[in-house]
Amino acid sequence: MTEHSGPVDVAGLPEVVGRYLRAHDMRNISTAAAAFAPEANVTDDGRTYRGSVAIKGWLEQATSQYTYTTTPVGAERDGPDRYTVVQHLEGDFPGGRVDLRYRFVLDEHGLISELAIAP
Repeated sequence: MTEHSGPVDVAGLPEVVGRYLRAHDMRNISTAAAAFAPEANVTDDGRTYRGSVAIKGWLEQATSQYTYTTTPVGAERDGPDRYTVVQHLEGDFPGGRVDLRYRFVLDEHGLISELAIAP
């Protein structure tokens, strides 16, 4: 069976991506962190966090620094193990509103190996 790139329903994303997004939205750091491979990389706001300890620290900081709501806007499958999710955020951060692209790469075990977050 050939796997195609293109738009996907947010509900049709891989389980690990949905689990991460729900956990992050609920500020559940341990569940969000468990979605990542041990040597994963996260790039957010121009900084890169490598490995479980750094990613957990990033999650703790990211979930406590500002209060905001997220609304999924769309999702796309960029390849067999790559997905982009666009979320609209509104909150008390500078600017108050932004659409962010969450670019996920999954490893062979179905965990997140890379996440890049950018406007």
